[in-house]
Amino acid sequence: MTAQLSSIRADGGRLAIHPLEVRGRYITWRRVAFAVLIAVYLAAPVVQVGGHPAVHLDVAARRFYLMGGTFNAQDFWMVLLLATGFVFTALLVTAWRGRLWCGWGCPQTVFLEAVYRPIERLFDGPSVRRHKLKDQGWPLSRVLRSTGKHAAYLAVSVALAHVATSLFVSLHDLEGMITDGPAAHPEAFVWTTAFTAVLYFDFAWFREQFCVVLCPYGRLQSVLHDRQSITVAYDVARGEPRGKLAKAPAAPRGDCIDCKKCVQACPTAIDIRNGLQMECLACAQCIDACDEVMVHIGKPVGLIRYASQTELASGKRKVLRPRLLLYAVLATLSLGSLSFALTFRTPFEANVLRLRGVPFVIEGDRVRNQLEVHLVNKGSASGRFTLSVHGPEGLTVDLGQRELTLSSLEGARVPLVVSLPRAAAHGTVPLELTVRDETLGAERRTTFSFVAPR
Repeated sequence: MTAQLSSIRADGGRLAIHPLEVRGRYITWRRVAFAVLIAVYLAAPVVQVGGHPAVHLDVAARRFYLMGGTFNAQDFWMVLLLATGFVFTALLVTAWRGRLWCGWGCPQTVFLEAVYRPIERLFDGPSVRRHKLKDQGWPLSRVLRSTGKHAAYLAVSVALAHVATSLFVSLHDLEGMITDGPAAHPEAFVWTTAFTAVLYFDFAWFREQFCVVLCPYGRLQSVLHDRQSITVAYDVARGEPRGKLAKAPAAPRGDCIDCKKCVQACPTAIDIRNGLQMECLACAQCIDACDEVMVHIGKPVGLIRYASQTELASGKRKVLRPRLLLYAVLATLSLGSLSFALTFRTPFEANVLRLRGVPFVIEGDRVRNQLEVHLVNKGSASGRFTLSVHGPEGLTVDLGQRELTLSSLEGARVPLVVSLPRAAAHGTVPLELTVRDETLGAERRTTFSFVAPR
């Protein structure tokens, strides 16, 4: 590990990083991954699934729509399963393949490399030219290019912020808010403005500092890695001693010609030849840069490659090991439990609640209980429900409504009065509520207790 961040000068000032443009297999696959992830993000509030946006998190109304599923606040426990599943999966991937998430799937990397850096190259040119700009002062041409660049940054940030807002208010409602103006919807305007400011600040200036200063995930990698973890690594045995390319070197040299293309291509400006460092994002841009040089000088590719420390030392790779198996088991349990819960989740929720006051009332030779049925339609469409109560002989049931129709995530409280002869009611008597969704053909039975004197 290096003692000082590679993006910081010795005097504490920040070093502006302009990664070298590279070509190769990894950058090609990363661009495909970036395009897919950005398309998913843009499509989430637009594509309709089951009559609702694919992702709509209506926090104010406590209604959440996700890929055709409809959820309310009572389903929050499923979020815990999802969160633990994500955490254990991240631990598994990190222990196995290093910071693969950072270089290939993290939104910070995706939008910076696929959206904002291309804008920078469009206005300021390639990396070499951008490095020279800092010594050229501020002529009018540079002022105009910089103004255009930051205007484009701001425009993209505004667009992405509106997409983020539409995840919480729906695209249709957002269109109405834009038409009505900020004064009519100040909360949405403030949140969208805040999203815009954060995006612009992050991607126009903060950039790699988020990964190496703020993000805790990068600092955890030293704990999660071991010598079997596959990371971006430099083959010291093959590359050293490094030296400039020469037809007849005075002494034997390794394959590294010290061109520093790997350093120039790195988005955090590290020298991977110094070993694995906290700032490494496993983006593989140094691999593509080095492979291109190796092909050019007639050497085998792979001087820098995805490999474990053990593999570099012995040529052997060991994948299965206790920590990977543990993370895999925990991730499977979490995600498996979530899948089970989603599979067997009923499209409605029905509970019998006891009203406040005395638990029972004696009326002549009968005992009466006053209760309430709380019914919530958790489906994505309206549903027609029928209610019935079953119990021992002599039970009389008075339901406020035996049939009712509820729209998506609409709830209803139905009064329920049940009574039993005193001779048949002693202590607690189990009764059964049956609720049937006639629209979907789903049925749920709930057992509750009739309370009587002992």
